[in-house]
Amino acid sequence: MKKYVAELIGTFVLTFVGCGSAAVSGGVGGVLGVLGIAVAFGLSIVAMAYSIGNISGCHINPAVSLAMLISKKMSGKDFIGYVIAQFIGAIAAAGLLKAVGSMCSPVIEGLGTNGYGDASYVGLSMGGAIIVEIVLTCIFLLAILGVTSREKFSGVAGIVIGLTLAFVHIIGIPLTGTSVNPARSFGPALLAGGEAMSQVWVFIAAPLIGAAIAAVIYMYLDSENEEK
Repeated sequence: MKKYVAELIGTFVLTFVGCGSAAVSGGVGGVLGVLGIAVAFGLSIVAMAYSIGNISGCHINPAVSLAMLISKKMSGKDFIGYVIAQFIGAIAAAGLLKAVGSMCSPVIEGLGTNGYGDASYVGLSMGGAIIVEIVLTCIFLLAILGVTSREKFSGVAGIVIGLTLAFVHIIGIPLTGTSVNPARSFGPALLAGGEAMSQVWVFIAAPLIGAAIAAVIYMYLDSENEEK
């Protein structure tokens, strides 16, 4: 149960700080801009990795948990528990973000949701959004699998993962708002409703596909390395 609680807290922090930064800054052209929002997401991962990493591994992302399941690094029971906790944490964070936004003047209505078409800063199509999310999630997960598979990298794993998340956000924010995390997308979409909710399936399905691809690629590469 402590692992699940840790995942809930970690996903809450990632969603509240990351999506909150996007909402408060006003998006791509806002106060923080792309780099500021990307750094907020990245630093959230770094902070949580060194806070709860020794308890749950700090997945705080269903896509990460799926890759770990496919890689046989976690059980099916834990996978279900992790995913439920992650979604609860993201929904709670979105709820708090919406409450805080309502107390601002003027009211901040954005929740850092993802989107395509009219909801994309560059008008990216649905097909483009699916491709982008699959590719960015695959890149993100390859870094995670690589850095967490060797004990000698354990001391820097949190920093590497955080920097990689920031790095994929830099290109992803103008395109889709960058999901690479189904829970982070679902929480804000649920509270925002409307177009965000109707499009959220893309940001649930695509990251999971990207994670599965990354797991298969890494298992292949790692097995080749072991044979040498």
